[in-house]
Amino acid sequence: MKGTVIKSTGSWYQVRTEEGQIHACRLKGKFRMSGIKHTNPVTVGDKVAFELEPESHNGVIHAIDERQNYIIRKANNMSKQTHIIASNLDQTILIVTLAYPRTSLGFMDRFLITSEAYHIPAILVFNKADLMHDGLEELLDQTIDLYQHIGYRCLKTSTVDGTGIAELKEILQNKTSLLSGHSGVGKSTLLNHLEPDLQLKTTAISSYSLKGQHTTTFAEMFPLSFGGYIIDTPGIREFGLVDFADAEVSHYFKEMQPFIGKCKFNNCKHTHEPNCAIQEAVENGLISMERFQSYLSILSHEDIYE
Repeated sequence: MKGTVIKSTGSWYQVRTEEGQIHACRLKGKFRMSGIKHTNPVTVGDKVAFELEPESHNGVIHAIDERQNYIIRKANNMSKQTHIIASNLDQTILIVTLAYPRTSLGFMDRFLITSEAYHIPAILVFNKADLMHDGLEELLDQTIDLYQHIGYRCLKTSTVDGTGIAELKEILQNKTSLLSGHSGVGKSTLLNHLEPDLQLKTTAISSYSLKGQHTTTFAEMFPLSFGGYIIDTPGIREFGLVDFADAEVSHYFKEMQPFIGKCKFNNCKHTHEPNCAIQEAVENGLISMERFQSYLSILSHEDIYE
């Protein structure tokens, strides 16, 4: 039998067949012995082949189709293992907030360049637009201008006044989309607004830390009544980059790509070298200082937690 993994809870996977039947499946033993460095050899979005166990509705996964793409991060900050968040995506949607809680530009950039590296279009959704007062609205517009100028699609949303909801629905329609972001940015509330039957659990922001509390425990794929699928993911505190050589990092910053190969030195890291085309582009305002600082923090392997 063939199906798509719609939920992973560690050792068990929910697999939906083309006919819409859902089976709880486990992995055949050989997957556990294959030396895979990922914490999860099977992920949400995978197309798999499985067999039903005798006298049972449960199945055993014995093959995984080749992935069209996937997005990955470190399992945790100190780990050498990696975690595949989801596979076979049409796009990634990063839900961010500039306050309540704050999403840092460093976190956004790590997510965006990871999507770029795995050839998955990324869209930024700036949620809680109704809370952008006392100068925050100006910061929001400046941040959107920054990323739109680079070439990213950006959208303001609010479930309070309905800002951007119709456009977000259009973006999601007939696509398989990964939704990600910090806990507390309103992913589940947005999804409940778009698809009320989902009834995803939501919680208030902690008044002590002004950070979100985890409501989604495992990644899960949901069908949309207006066409397409969304993969809701647990809130991510940090986004650890995987398998990026220093020399490659600039290739995944869209605005740096036109200047690559124009430096004096072939092995230029664009940090301090003379006659560096990317440093000159920063000085001339063609690359923002904020994005360049993100680039430098990635090269220095700093970890962004906010």
